[in-house]
Amino acid sequence: MSSLAIVGLGPSDERLLTLGALEALRAAPRTFTCDAPPALLQYLRGHGIKAEPAPFASGPFLRGVEFAVREGIACLAEQDTALGVVGHPLLDVAGLPQLLRALDAAGIAVSLVPGVPRSALSATAAAPLVPLPAAEAPYTWEDLVALMARLRACCPWDREQTHASLLPYLLEEAHEVVEAVDENDPRKLREELGDLLLQIVFHAQLAAERGLFTVADVIQTLAAKLIRRHPHVFGDTSIATAQDQMKSWELLKTQEDSIRERASLLDGVPASLPALVHAQRLQEKAQTVGFDWSQARDVLDKITEELAEWKSALEAGRQEGVREELGDVLFSLVNLARRLGVDAEAALRHANAKFRRRFAAMEEMAGGGSRALANRSLADLDALWEQAKKREAGQIS
Repeated sequence: MSSLAIVGLGPSDERLLTLGALEALRAAPRTFTCDAPPALLQYLRGHGIKAEPAPFASGPFLRGVEFAVREGIACLAEQDTALGVVGHPLLDVAGLPQLLRALDAAGIAVSLVPGVPRSALSATAAAPLVPLPAAEAPYTWEDLVALMARLRACCPWDREQTHASLLPYLLEEAHEVVEAVDENDPRKLREELGDLLLQIVFHAQLAAERGLFTVADVIQTLAAKLIRRHPHVFGDTSIATAQDQMKSWELLKTQEDSIRERASLLDGVPASLPALVHAQRLQEKAQTVGFDWSQARDVLDKITEELAEWKSALEAGRQEGVREELGDVLFSLVNLARRLGVDAEAALRHANAKFRRRFAAMEEMAGGGSRALANRSLADLDALWEQAKKREAGQIS
C-alpha cells in the first residue's frame, strides 16, 4: 500500500512554510506540488527537496473532479508521495472530502500536514484567500464560500463555533425568514434569507475542515435528490395532482438508503418542530399510507367527541386528564385544518398577529403605554376590544 502526505505549503510565501511541512516534503521518496508558484518551487529545490509540479491536472484534482481524481490516483498509487498544496489542506482544498474517500477506496494511506492558511492575516496583503470584487461588483457563490473560510481562519468568534453552538442561530434565522414572509416584506425577506444561507455555508465549512463534506457535496446531494424525487419532471412518470405528488415523494423516500432502515414512517418528522407543525407533519405522513379520515365532516365529529371528553375531565377535576384531552382536541383541530388545506401553524401565527394588533389598538385608545389597560374593569376592556375590531374593519376612525 502506498502512502500520500498532503502537505500545506502556506500562502505561496517561503517565509510562511512550517518546519513540519519542510520535514514531510524532505522525507518523501518523491514530491509533487499543486499550483505552487515558480519562486516557491525554486526555494524548495534550494533546500534539498526535489519538488516537481504534479504530472496530472492538479486544479481539478484538488476540487475533486472525477476524471482528475482518477488520473491523480493512478499516479499516486505507484510510490509513496508528498503532495504540496497551497495553504492548509483542511481549509484550502475544496474537494478534500471527495479526495479522501477516493484515496481510501484505492488503498492509499493519507496523512495531512498543516500549513499556514491562505487566509492568514499575516499573508492577506500578499496572497488573499479570494480577490474580492470591488464594492459595486456582485459577489458570487464562490466568494461567499471563500469568505466563510477566511472568517473561520481569522475571526476568533467564528473559530470557536461548532455545529451544536450554531443551532440557536440557525433556528433564530429560520424564524426570522418566517416573520418576513408573514409581513410580506421582500426587502426584509432578502436579508433574512441571506442570514439563513450563512448558517448553511457555516455548517458546511465546519464539516469541510474535518474532511467530512463540503458545501459542493451539499449542493450535489440536494440536486440529485430533487431529480430522483421528481420523476414526473425529469423522467417519464405522470403525476396529475399535488396530493399524488406527495404520495410519490414519500414512496420514493422509503427507497433511499438513508431512510430505508428507519423503524417507522414517522421517524422522519423531527421531534423538535413546533407542536402544531409537528402534528400536521405526522398526519401528512400517515395520510400517505391511507391512514386518514375520508372527509372533513368525520373530523368535525371527532372534534365534538374530543371536546366532550375534555369537558368530562374538567368537571371531574382530573388535571392530567384535562391536559391529555385538550391535547387530543388540538390534534383534531390540526387534522381539520389539514383536511381543509390550511397550514395550522400559519393560521395560529396570523391569529396571534391579529390579537397583538387589536391589543395594541386598545392600549392606544386607552392613552398609550404598557400600563394603559391596568386596573380597568372587564366591561371596559371588552368595549375597547370591540372598538379595536371596528377600527380594524374600517367602521370607525
